[in-house]
Amino acid sequence: MNRTMRAVLAIVFIAAIAVSAISMTQSIGRSLRADITDQKIYTLSDGTKAILSGIKQPITLKLFYTKTAAMKAPDQIRFFNNYFAFVQALLQEYAQNANGNIRLEVIDPRPYSEEEMAAIRYGLKRFSITEEENFFFGLVLQTQFGTTKIIEFFTPDRQQFVEYDISYLIDTAMTRQKQRIGILSALPVMGDSEYMMQMMRMQNQQPKQKWGFVAHLEQKYEVSSIPTDTKKIENIDILMVVHPKDLAEQTQFAIDQFVLGGGRAVVILDPHSVIDQPDPMSRMQGAMPTPASNLPTLLTAWGLEMPENTFAGDRELAVVGSTAQDRRPERLLSILKLQGAKGCFNADSVVSANLSEIAVMFPGALKKTPVDGLTYTPLLQTTAKGNTWTVSNAYELMMPDYAEFMRRFRDGTEPVAIGYSVTGTFKTAFPNGIQVSVETPNHEQGDPDEKETETPEQAAMETVTGLTEAAEPGAVVVLADVDMFADGVAYQRSFFGLQAVGDNSALLMNILDDLAGSANLISVRSRGNFKRPFTRVDAIEANADAETAEEEAKIVAQIKGFEQQLNEKIRSLDGDNKGELINQAIISEKKEIELQLLDAEKRLRDVKMKKREQIEGLMVKMRNFCTLPGPALTLLIAVALGVHRSIRRRYYISHASDA
Repeated sequence: MNRTMRAVLAIVFIAAIAVSAISMTQSIGRSLRADITDQKIYTLSDGTKAILSGIKQPITLKLFYTKTAAMKAPDQIRFFNNYFAFVQALLQEYAQNANGNIRLEVIDPRPYSEEEMAAIRYGLKRFSITEEENFFFGLVLQTQFGTTKIIEFFTPDRQQFVEYDISYLIDTAMTRQKQRIGILSALPVMGDSEYMMQMMRMQNQQPKQKWGFVAHLEQKYEVSSIPTDTKKIENIDILMVVHPKDLAEQTQFAIDQFVLGGGRAVVILDPHSVIDQPDPMSRMQGAMPTPASNLPTLLTAWGLEMPENTFAGDRELAVVGSTAQDRRPERLLSILKLQGAKGCFNADSVVSANLSEIAVMFPGALKKTPVDGLTYTPLLQTTAKGNTWTVSNAYELMMPDYAEFMRRFRDGTEPVAIGYSVTGTFKTAFPNGIQVSVETPNHEQGDPDEKETETPEQAAMETVTGLTEAAEPGAVVVLADVDMFADGVAYQRSFFGLQAVGDNSALLMNILDDLAGSANLISVRSRGNFKRPFTRVDAIEANADAETAEEEAKIVAQIKGFEQQLNEKIRSLDGDNKGELINQAIISEKKEIELQLLDAEKRLRDVKMKKREQIEGLMVKMRNFCTLPGPALTLLIAVALGVHRSIRRRYYISHASDA
């Protein structure tokens, strides 16, 4: 065998060994993967593993993704490539932990293929990329007994809780029935009916759409609307009371009896709802309805209190924003971003333990007034530096002065609660019952056709009583902000529809899953956030803002003081010398103010420059940390190999010379 033949055979054998090694490595790697993400977003939760261990029949999961077309599609479509890789890796974990009961199929539906027709038959959402190409990204679950469940499209708003959606699909494919949720609200959260939508479109008017959280609830539960004047609540499992403004005593009594009868409730109140804007007609008529809601009678029975015109504040959590086009950004005490990294969520509660960030607007402050037999678990709260702040009346919030709110605010020493979970044996808020009017005959016996108009004073009243104490322990969750679930706060519109922002919607889903008794599913939702906050940078900015806050307050006080002096001097001037004296005083005071402002602004710039230098210094350190270790390690290995070869060379030379 000549040298050329041996070289060819060597290349063939090396290629065969390389292919075999790659194949073996891929097979072994499926069971040897490691999740190095901080929040373990690629690791299945205990709840999912419990669901998978209970599977008693084979399940087929078909993941449809137009991978070929997505590689050459616009940026809005290519965004989903990384999302698809994450979903695929997660589904592989499902198959690996299901003891052989789950079979995963990844399908690329090409144009005019059987796979594309199958995706259309299953009802998966499709988006046209070109005249021929359709974009699919959905999941189909099939059991051997003919059950078929689908996720029509993996939308961006579900990216944080995609594991929950898949686990819910598997869990409900077994035997689970939908829970029934009733929503009682003074806001149009359910949107207009189909008939009303058609009528408004015919009149060129914009119909009211259902809120994003309602659309999400309808995917998991049977959702129905309850009138705000209802006298009895029945045929539902969970009650949601959203922004209950001016509820009649009979409706409050119905809520009370629902809880005592074993029902579970989520009550969402608000001392000032930004989303609750009065209609133009009421403004024209001079009526200004309050955007606040409260249920003091029921809260007292549940051991809670939400003071009026009182809000939870926290300088560290305040959002930075501009309140006008020509104003510099400032910290807004009325808008907070609660963060898990700062201890705003109860780590011991399955509802809030895995949350990362929630935005609230003018949140109320819940105070605990404990009642025997009830247990209180805080869900949302400020940091230890949080405190309450108040306004004198609701009119002060019609044209809010955010800078004034921040100047009046003082840091506290303990967290302010914004949400509570109350469990235990509840007692009625109406121990003596309620008085209701009773219809009585208002005609004489001699002439049944003749009727008299009955006045309220003449109406007969009757005492209605009910349960005074629950027979079994129950649960009520109270939250002190309605706006956190509104579109625009909890959701943003994107190319593919509403996209969830932070964990606002995840909180609501967690609460409902907890009240629905789905213990396995609770530990699944919102296991991680794909956005990682720069906590060090945030801390630097917070410290710098705290330093500049006092300086800014001094500047504002100086300006107001000078303006007051000018006004007093102008009022004291009279006679013919008024014009000349005014000019002299104004010029003198203006120069003094300008000098003071220049000096103060210089000090502010120095402080802000110090903040910027700290942030840029941290950026340089991180850049060096990320880029230098690789070349440094390569250089060290090269130096070590060079030294090793030099030593070996001298060793062989010395031995050769001795020989």
